[in-house]
Order: sequence, then structure tokens, then C-alpha cells
Amino acid sequence: MNVFSFDLLLALAETPFRSQRELAGRSGLSLGLVNRSLQELKDEGLLDDVFSLTDQARLLLAASQPRQAVILAAGYGMRMVPVSGTPKALLEVRGERLVERLIRQLNEVGITDIAVVVGYRKELFEYLIDMYGVSLVYNPDYAEKNNLFSLSLVTNRLENCYILPCDLWCGKNPFRTDELFSWYLVSEEKDPSSDVRVSRKRELVRVSPSAPGNRMIGIAYLCGKSGEEVSRRVLALSRESRNRTAFWESALYDDDRMFVHARVFPPGDAVEINTYEQLRELDAASGSLQVEALQCIAGVFGVSQDEIREISVLKKGMTNRSFLFTVRGEQYIMRIPGEGTDRLISREHEADVYAAILGKGLCDDPVFLDPKSGYKITRYLPGARVCDDRREEDLARCMKKLRSFHGMKLQVEHGFDLFGQILFYESLWPDGQPVYRDYEQTKAAVFALKPWLDTQEKEICLTHIDAVRDNFLFCTLPGEKEESLQLVDWEYAGMQDPHVDLAMFAVYAFYSRAELDHLIDLYFENHCPDAVRVKIYAYVAICGLLWSNWCEYKSSLGIEFGEYSLRQYRYAKDFCRLVQQERGRLHE
Repeated sequence: MNVFSFDLLLALAETPFRSQRELAGRSGLSLGLVNRSLQELKDEGLLDDVFSLTDQARLLLAASQPRQAVILAAGYGMRMVPVSGTPKALLEVRGERLVERLIRQLNEVGITDIAVVVGYRKELFEYLIDMYGVSLVYNPDYAEKNNLFSLSLVTNRLENCYILPCDLWCGKNPFRTDELFSWYLVSEEKDPSSDVRVSRKRELVRVSPSAPGNRMIGIAYLCGKSGEEVSRRVLALSRESRNRTAFWESALYDDDRMFVHARVFPPGDAVEINTYEQLRELDAASGSLQVEALQCIAGVFGVSQDEIREISVLKKGMTNRSFLFTVRGEQYIMRIPGEGTDRLISREHEADVYAAILGKGLCDDPVFLDPKSGYKITRYLPGARVCDDRREEDLARCMKKLRSFHGMKLQVEHGFDLFGQILFYESLWPDGQPVYRDYEQTKAAVFALKPWLDTQEKEICLTHIDAVRDNFLFCTLPGEKEESLQLVDWEYAGMQDPHVDLAMFAVYAFYSRAELDHLIDLYFENHCPDAVRVKIYAYVAICGLLWSNWCEYKSSLGIEFGEYSLRQYRYAKDFCRLVQQERGRLHE
């Protein structure tokens, strides 16, 4: 049977037959198609002569009836900035949290066996267990992998199951007491980012890159062998590292189409909320919109919050979250400190650094900087790009900029103690236990470098500390023709050996020893003394352990950095050994 016949059978299971015209109006099918489909249902023994369901039809409905649901709610919801720290599932829309509304709508059709896959701030979902009787499934890889991997944790639950994202507000309940076929929900409205369109046979076929498809809503129903097939595919796909960023829907495709049918919703019946602007458009009175960051912007510029428009997230940094916004036709960037940052950064020290570099041509002065909250507003520089750490021209300019900054020998009242910070970050671990089995040996090897480093020549001055590729910004300023280079984000800066900045650049870029040596040669213009080079190797080892410990603290707050953390720990071990070898060579 075709999908149209199933639709009619579902309609008749809900409301007895009155007339073909009335049934056509309810189903949205043409009168001719209704007539043909009714005859097909009778021929299959699913309807009797008066178009009532037969026992065979009721057995079919019972076999396909929804039994359970999976809600995918593990992600950060990064695009929701400036609503920070709140998972999207817990956003309030019209007095109700998104996830609670979805659970309630499932309950209305008899679905009480519900699993919620959580990750970011998982503890905020715990109350759902008692309030709604759901089960929580934790995805430890939520920071590194997409929702394909969330679904891989619940593949034993996909038989006669609804799968849905947590960030939907559905005006009309999308779930039903009865289902007869597997489907994926799309909207009638077109979306240039969609992969699929609905064919005349209600198939979901791939669109060409230049053509818009039907907006993909994200809810699916799997019944019969479809659940088994999706389970098999999801598990197979999740074993391949290349699928780390894949959506679970990739398991539905057979070449140029999905193997499940389309179910189509009218525009506006299901609204996906990915950004602050989308939430504001749906519910301007939402309590989730009342955020301190926008109140701050309104105060700085003397405007109402309604005048703060075109809010969009920028790439999430490792310490902070930032977003772009427009006020009175001008674009700005606001920085919001990330989770736990108040324990890592002194905003008073940061303010002192900006005072020290004021007018030195190193970067744009902030429009606003609050030493208490850490909020910072800067001008947006359209067309700006960060350093490409594999591009020779970029590296040469960045090292020249860094050398010029160090040559200013600027002074502030505070320092950045590398070894002290290693111990400080370690003290922030919630259980005090390292994740690496050989951590104590690695730490001892790093700290064994200190007596030798203390004997090395240094010229202490203001050092950036976080002089990584992302903080070298190439841009063309208003009124200028030449591309200039700025060194931005000074929150870790303090008094230190400036050669630390070279080590920091290298470990962030995952440089090999050869690449580090080349960076050193660029900075020193091929005149780096051997002893200084070995000293920089030592800083690489120290910085590796420093940022590895930093990552472990951030991990305890639900923020994961995956490969970055592992690579930093490797730098600590490998470069400790290298320094010992090179020190021996220097003494030969």
C-alpha cells in the first residue's frame, strides 16, 4: 500500500467515515485520490463495505502503535548566545520549558516511556525524572560529536519510537495515538539549507546544492523494521571518526533519498529555536530573554533592549563566548566570560593591561570593559580574518608584530606565574584526581625544569600569554587601504618572559618540533641562540601541562576540548625529554 492509503486509514481510526468529501478535507488529499485509496484499503481487507476498520486493520494499528520516544538534548546550544549557561531544552516559551512541553505532548498520546539524552549541564535535567518519569541517558562525547552519537546510545529503544530534538516548540501536537508507517517531519516552507524536498509520492529526495528543499523539522517516527535498520546504520556510522559532526538523519538516506516517507506540517506549526532572535520572535515576553548581557549593552549605548538587533553567535572561544549585535546601524562584538572563568581570570588585571597598551597600536581599544562582570564590547571589523598558522606570510607578520610588542617592554603590576598556575588549575579539579595515570611523573618532570630555567637569561616585560593564531587579527580599518594586524584578547596577559608567547603559539597550533623551530627562526630572524631555543622548548613543556590542567578544570564544568587536551599533555611529556637531550648537547 502507498502512504496516502495509510493516511486515510489513520484518519478513519480517529473519526468514523462520513463522506469522501469530508475525508478529503480532513486528509488534504484530492477527492480522486481518496476514492482510489479507499478502494485499495477495502481490497486489502482493512476496511469493510461501510468503510469501518476491520479486525485486520486494528491488528495492523496495534503492531505499529507508538510505544516510546527519544529526546536528543545533549548539545551546548552555542548559537543561543547571549542566553548562556542554559541548555536549549530548558528555554522558556510562553510560560513553559521546551522539553516539558514536548514531554507533555508525548504524554497526551499515551507515550510515557521517554529517554532524554543529555550532555551539557546534565544536572539541570535531573528534575525531569521525578516530575515526568523519564530516564536520562548521558552522552560523554557531547562536546566533540554531533547527535548521531547521542542516538547511538539508545539504539535498543528505536522500535515504534519517536525521535525528536529538544529545541522545538510545536503549536499543534505532532505526536499521534496511532501510526502506520515510518516518517520524517518536514515543513511546507522552503529552506535553502535543507537537503531534501517532498516528491509527489511523498518521498524525501535530495535536492541539488543550489535548490531549496523543505525545511527539516527533525521529528521522526520509526516502526516495524525501520527501527532495526536505523539502529544498525547509526551504530555503523558512529564507529567512523569521519562522522563526528554528522546528524543522526544521515542514517535515513539511501543514495538520493530517505528510505522513510515525508510527513508534512504547515508553516509555523513546529518552530525550531536556534538563536536568541528566533526565541524573541516566537515569544518576546520569554523569561529566557532577560539576560544581563543585553541589559549591559542597553545601558552602554542608552537604548532599549528592543533596539539591540541582528544578534548572532561568533565562534565560541576556549575561555569565552562572544556574539555580534547591531545598535543604531553599527556592529559590535560582546564578550561573555565562559563557565568558571571568574576563577581563572582577574578582570581587574585585564583592565590594567588595556590601560598599559592604550594608544600603542596593538589593537582597538574596547568600547566598554567591566572589570567586575568581565563583559567587553568592541567594534566589529568586517572582513577580518585570523592568522593562518600554515601560511608563511601570515606567520612572518605575526612574529614581527609579536617582536615589536615585546620590544616596547611594557610594565604592569601583576605577573603570570607558569608553575603557580599549573598548581592553581590542579587545585580546581573537583575530586583532586588527575585523569592521566602518569600525571605525577609528568608533573615532576615539568617542575624539574624550574631550577634550570631560573638560571637562564630573561628580560621580563608584559607578555600576552595567549598569543595564539586566533588572537592575531588581520583587518582593514575604516579609512585605510592596507591590511593591518591586531593582537587581541589580553585577559591572560601579565609580566613574564616574552619568549613564552612563542611556546603558546606553537602548542595551540599543534606544531611539530620542526615547525616550532621555524617559528623561532622567524621571530629571531635566524639569530636565536641555542640556549634560548632550548629555553623555549622548556616553555612548550610547561605550557602543555598548564593548558592540560586548565582543560581538566573546564571539563568538570561540562566543557570538553577533546584532542586539544590530549595534545597539550603530550607536549608536556615529549618536550621535557627533548629539553633534557638538548641540555646535554649544550654541555658537550
